[in-house]
Amino acid sequence: METGKQETLSSRSVASDFVGRRIHMIGIGGCGMRALARVLLDRGAIVTGSDCLAAGPIERLIDAGASVTVGQRAENIPLECDLVVHSAAIHEQNPELLEAERRSCEVVKYSQMLGRLMADRVGIAVAGTHGKSTTTAMVSYVLSGAGTDPSFVVGATVEQLGGPSGAGAGKHFVVEACEYDRSFLNLCPKFAAVLNIEEDHLDCYRDLSAIVEAFKAFATQMPADGLLVVNGEDRNAAALSEVASCSVETFCLEEAGTWQGANLTSERGLFSMDVLYNGQPYCGLDVPLPGRHNACNALAAAALLHHSGMGPSQVSELMRRFTGAYRRMTLKASVGGVTVIDDYAHHPTEIQATLKALADHYQPKRLLCVFQPHQHSRTRFLLKSFARSFAAATEVIVPDIYFVRDSELEANHINSQDLVSQIRLNGGRAIYLKTFDEIAEYLRGSLGEGDLVVTMGAGNVWELADEIVRWLGRNC
Repeated sequence: METGKQETLSSRSVASDFVGRRIHMIGIGGCGMRALARVLLDRGAIVTGSDCLAAGPIERLIDAGASVTVGQRAENIPLECDLVVHSAAIHEQNPELLEAERRSCEVVKYSQMLGRLMADRVGIAVAGTHGKSTTTAMVSYVLSGAGTDPSFVVGATVEQLGGPSGAGAGKHFVVEACEYDRSFLNLCPKFAAVLNIEEDHLDCYRDLSAIVEAFKAFATQMPADGLLVVNGEDRNAAALSEVASCSVETFCLEEAGTWQGANLTSERGLFSMDVLYNGQPYCGLDVPLPGRHNACNALAAAALLHHSGMGPSQVSELMRRFTGAYRRMTLKASVGGVTVIDDYAHHPTEIQATLKALADHYQPKRLLCVFQPHQHSRTRFLLKSFARSFAAATEVIVPDIYFVRDSELEANHINSQDLVSQIRLNGGRAIYLKTFDEIAEYLRGSLGEGDLVVTMGAGNVWELADEIVRWLGRNC
């Protein structure tokens, strides 16, 4: 669960069919559910919910008008309830879910609810294995900066947008479209992008071919008058042009595509390009975030923004002001010559791209990566890819795997020591330290001027980043 950033709601409510509807949300503290809750509050719904843990985001939801209970029990379902929404992570034996079914309440998944909210707007969806949050945030930020007042749901807090979501009065609804549990098939966008397609979520997909089939289903259900933008340099994404039910455009950095980043240059990991559309100059683009992967994200965002009515100068000027999404290479502090970064990367490709971007941008004396593996199943399925992804790090420090969604049996198949061993076999330097306290103690004795330490993972490793910053502040 992400925390640590201020989130604010719009001061006005947007007229909608949800005014006065009583909606209960199981797992309301998750980033996507939290964002959805805020949109529903903004649209006038009466929102209740529950989560297993108390955290800052839940307190802010309560301040915004939601009634939230910590702990999940059957009696949390209100006596008067029009609709129950649950995240994909909620188990079918959850007591609140069972109670809702016993009482014949209407029950929908998070993604189904998101699809309902999108139905009366011009939907813009960003899909792919990596880069969804950043690209969704880019599109939402530019549309907001241009005064179009979009609604949006991002899978991360975006400080410039006041949080992870907003309910605007404009015609656009921008969402991060997740493939987990085939959730994105519940959405109804007019414009969509597929950034890349790789192996992930193998706890719910059989293999890569099953993942590709899900993305094909996403492409085939696009409306005939819609548009799909795909990464022309990603073989699996590019293949969607053969099955899509709408027009398809490609974006490419090295090869020719409908959208091309020409004359690509970089300085300390920050890329600039001349954007070509159908071979003709469109705009110059200075990508505000380091890394080649963010240049790809920006090019995809530019394509979606163009078809959403933005002009070249709006795309160019507003994009360069974007400062990023929370936990995406977030600078926590630079204290006593030590730089502390926190990042959400939890897949081998993301790790490799992020570490290279950090090395290029900050050029540290040493790059220390504290990586908290997320899910035993993901770690097991992608173990060898994980082991190869830390080449840019001077040292990798690995705590216990963050346990989520897996069974106890799955947890017995692999542990963090296995990952450390594989990193060492690939020539990397890695150690296993079970707890955050042990890691903090280790870093206290080793961090020095010129070092960069990045905490990385989709679990609660951000807590360690905060502790490192506190410790550095007390000792400088």
